[in-house]
Amino acid sequence: MINNNTIWHKELSTHLDYEIGGNCTIHSHTWIGDNVVIGSNVKIQAFAFIPDGVVLEDDVFIGPGCVFTNDKRPPSGNWTKTLVKKGASLGANSTILPGITIGENVVVGAGSVITKDIPDGETWFGNPGRKYE
Repeated sequence: MINNNTIWHKELSTHLDYEIGGNCTIHSHTWIGDNVVIGSNVKIQAFAFIPDGVVLEDDVFIGPGCVFTNDKRPPSGNWTKTLVKKGASLGANSTILPGITIGENVVVGAGSVITKDIPDGETWFGNPGRKYE
């Protein structure tokens, strides 16, 4: 444990040059790319894919199999940053397209495909993701 972080089966995960706060849990088989910033009290479940340029603020939950993308026209190499704000929770197998900002305390339902920014405090689900009314 480093900084009270728990990284399960690090040998089965790929962790490159990223920043991590304290009190985080990262489960096995998780890809974390370069220039990823992870705040404090973040939980990342198994099989998540978090490529270069993603920022996860404090108290974020990333469900198992959640995938972030960072290239709008692969393989262009023109990566776009993605921001997940404090307290957001992304359900299992959700997909977040590049350049998206997910607001504070947002809930994204399992299996959702998020194609645009989500304002603070909203719940979204579906493909494409839309606000739950």
